[in-house]
Amino acid sequence: MDIISQLQEQLNTIASLAFNTFGTLQRDAPPVQLSPNYPDPPPPNSNNGEDAATLADQPKILSAELVKAAKQFDLLVAALPLSEGGEEEQLKRIVELQTENDAIGHELQTQLVAAEKELKQVQELFKQATDSCFNLKKPD
Repeated sequence: MDIISQLQEQLNTIASLAFNTFGTLQRDAPPVQLSPNYPDPPPPNSNNGEDAATLADQPKILSAELVKAAKQFDLLVAALPLSEGGEEEQLKRIVELQTENDAIGHELQTQLVAAEKELKQVQELFKQATDSCFNLKKPD
């Protein structure tokens, strides 16, 4: 997998971890009274002490995974090749690549026209052969 694909995959991982982390924090946050005009929120359900411990550890685990993914992303960015020569060299290289692309495109177009011509010839020969078979003529 090339480095750009790895960067995209890592970015998707970071986004997923961030959504999961924020969702977990929202889900497990204690209720808060919005206004003195509203009744007190119900206490959180903590039937099992192990569940409470697990819930308390989840944000730490998710945060650690998020930091790890961010560091991996930084390593991938650092592995990107540096461009040499600055912007002018890059623009010159882009022009060269565009010229090469245009030349190859022209060559492919020429080959396409030749292939279409050959296809028409083959179709015409096939038509003649089928006409001969249907008319029970012997080929010339």
